[in-house]
Amino acid sequence: MEILLSFVVGGLFAASVYLILRRNLVRLVIGIILLSNAVNLLIFTMGRMTRGEPGFIPVGEEFPPELIANPLSQALILTAIVIGFGLLAFTLVLVYRMNKEGRLVDSDALRAEEIDPSVYN
Repeated sequence: MEILLSFVVGGLFAASVYLILRRNLVRLVIGIILLSNAVNLLIFTMGRMTRGEPGFIPVGEEFPPELIANPLSQALILTAIVIGFGLLAFTLVLVYRMNKEGRLVDSDALRAEEIDPSVYN
């Protein structure tokens, strides 16, 4: 199962890099979404996919049982989901604001010499 997920992670990374390198800002946002999902799946895959007991030590024992789920990767993924959602919300607000100002969503048109400074006053 880990090998299949490794190929899925590679495909998600490739698609996200392709979309991030496009000129359209909407595709950039979709690429960022794919990139965050690929990183989450990568962390989940690195934590090993075992079906075991929860990661707790039973009462009266000194060590956990042999097959336990890795809680560290799950905690890291939950943190990454929250951070990725915040980044996505901020990026969507920026793209929406640029579209509302009447600018194109072309990233090459965002050079400093092409932006009208009167918009920000």
